[in-house]
Amino acid sequence: MTKKVLVLFAHPAQSDSEVNMPLFSALSSIERVTTVDLYAEYPRFRIDVEKEQQRLLAHDIIVFQFPMYWYSSPAMIKEWQDLVLEYGFAYGKAGDQLKNKSVLIMTSAGAQQDAYQTEGLNQYPLRELLRPFEQMAHLCQMHYLPPFVLFGSRTAHEELRIDGHIKQAKTLIQAIQKGKLDHTSLGHYALSNDYFQESEAQR
Repeated sequence: MTKKVLVLFAHPAQSDSEVNMPLFSALSSIERVTTVDLYAEYPRFRIDVEKEQQRLLAHDIIVFQFPMYWYSSPAMIKEWQDLVLEYGFAYGKAGDQLKNKSVLIMTSAGAQQDAYQTEGLNQYPLRELLRPFEQMAHLCQMHYLPPFVLFGSRTAHEELRIDGHIKQAKTLIQAIQKGKLDHTSLGHYALSNDYFQESEAQR
């Protein structure tokens, strides 16, 4: 059975988006994928906790999609986490409502990948900067899938890389939906991008 996917999208400057808005639109076209624009739905950050919890319960795979802002997510994602992932619901005593669901981060980074290295400009691999999401998944007994990232997003449009990225993103989501990829088969990759690079190298 095809699993249900919930995409929680957060971009506070959508009029400037060359990557995330087209990707969000493309994900919306996939069968059994529910897309939610959090900034549009909660412009005053007044999150409907019960509504969001019910969304989580109704889906198998939770995708957080956002551009990297100062080495993390936009503020809306943090607000959503703080309010929705309550003790007794997502974690803690009897808080196992999200157990065995999967979490995937889809993000874009302005700099190229070599900037996200120990000796690079940003000092840390991007996977390390996203560790709070990985620990969130662990605490909530969820399966954390390697992040899927578009590096060099500032020049992706000029370099005609966006369509290829979107195609891979859709392929990734559909493979996870159908059970062809999961936390076990993807677990040894630092990023889900590495799966595609390995597959292309083997052709």
